[in-house]
Amino acid sequence: MATTSSNTDKPRSEHLAALLASLVSVIVVATLGGYASAGAAAKYGTLTQPSWAPPSYLFGPVWSVLYLLMAVAAWLVWRADPRWSNPAIIAYGVQLALNLVWSPLFFGLGWRGLALVDILLLDVAVAITIALFWKVRRAAAVMLLPYLGWILFATALNYSVWSLNS
Repeated sequence: MATTSSNTDKPRSEHLAALLASLVSVIVVATLGGYASAGAAAKYGTLTQPSWAPPSYLFGPVWSVLYLLMAVAAWLVWRADPRWSNPAIIAYGVQLALNLVWSPLFFGLGWRGLALVDILLLDVAVAITIALFWKVRRAAAVMLLPYLGWILFATALNYSVWSLNS
């Protein structure tokens, strides 16, 4: 789907407002996820971890970069096709909701098996989002590839922590 002239002719303020909305949405998800995992960090450290588990200090910086890439990617797709009924935007919203649910399940409630189901759904939702973004704006799809790689790694880590501590 190509960018139409009416979308590119919009005032700069509308594009900036859309970018801010995209950034705010990922900041909300990141903040809520952070709250869900903040109190559980000490308990998480007592769980048996696989030998390949990264140090906990790595997660914050990695997620910060990924959330920024996600926000910009969604904004690029929105600019190309600014409709709430855009399938790419709907898929993005679904994956963002699944992302939001994972931290409270895994950290807050300690329901690592249910968190595994959630992250498996998230893997599929992100792959679908990438495919749909590709049809609208290829650069946006490419920006989500590190996110997909990280959550696939997180899926393996979730499974390992769950199975080692069940």
